[in-house]
Amino acid sequence: MEKDFTVQMKRDQELIERALSEVFRDGERYADLQEAMEYSLLAGGKRIRPVLTLETCRLCGGEPAQALPFACAVEMIHTYSLIHDDLPAMDDDQLRRGRPTNHVVYGEATAILAGDGLLTAAFEELTRAELPADRVVEAVACLSRCAGPAGMVGGQALDMAGEGRGMTRSELEQLQSLKTGALISAAAQLGCIAAGGSREDRDRVRAYAQALGRAFQVRDDMLDVISSDQELGKPVGSDQANEKSTFVTALGLEGCQRLVDELTGRAVKAIEGFEQPDFHIWLAESLAKRMK
Repeated sequence: MEKDFTVQMKRDQELIERALSEVFRDGERYADLQEAMEYSLLAGGKRIRPVLTLETCRLCGGEPAQALPFACAVEMIHTYSLIHDDLPAMDDDQLRRGRPTNHVVYGEATAILAGDGLLTAAFEELTRAELPADRVVEAVACLSRCAGPAGMVGGQALDMAGEGRGMTRSELEQLQSLKTGALISAAAQLGCIAAGGSREDRDRVRAYAQALGRAFQVRDDMLDVISSDQELGKPVGSDQANEKSTFVTALGLEGCQRLVDELTGRAVKAIEGFEQPDFHIWLAESLAKRMK
């Protein structure tokens, strides 16, 4: 069974890679802007968020190919956030997905513009979906809400404000529910929107994705301690170097593992009411054990 889901995951990833490679292929190119955008966008990665969009569309009775523009838009937002997070004014990281970060290659100004370009182009990509207009409008509202000041950007602001001081567990949970969880939640909701899912369906996939996102971040904090630069494709120990509070500093490694298990169980429970939830269950359980 697990092998089948691995194949399904790979098939989704290949579909997403092909679609992303086409996003800027035929447009005008200005200086090295588009090259910088593609440098980060096409650098690989797990593509968890766009896969979640495609598979949630399938889960809710839709055709995943129809959700592909939504999936690409989510990944474009995610990539822009990574480019900006790596900047010297933020985390000042030198390595991302096993390669020098965008600003190291292209300079800070171009990196900022590359992030800006991906952010705005993501919403144009949403409008390319061949779906009823009301679904596209709802997708725009969902992604802008989850990616903006009430979501991912708000979480990054809390992250920066928390540097150099201890944060409580409740503060960490709020920070990560916005910085990481909001976009993962958007990815799942967009799949449901593309399929024309019911309000009940959307509530269930949102609950699943929120628990999944929290578990993902706690595991990420653990990997920053127990993994290596080679495995992660980015520097480990950067949280400590930047004097950031994490779930590891709040709970310890054993406490983090218990929390990951609890959140994964919560995600599974939220999704069990669907007719065929097996892929989503496998995904949650796989991410809980990941080493990179």
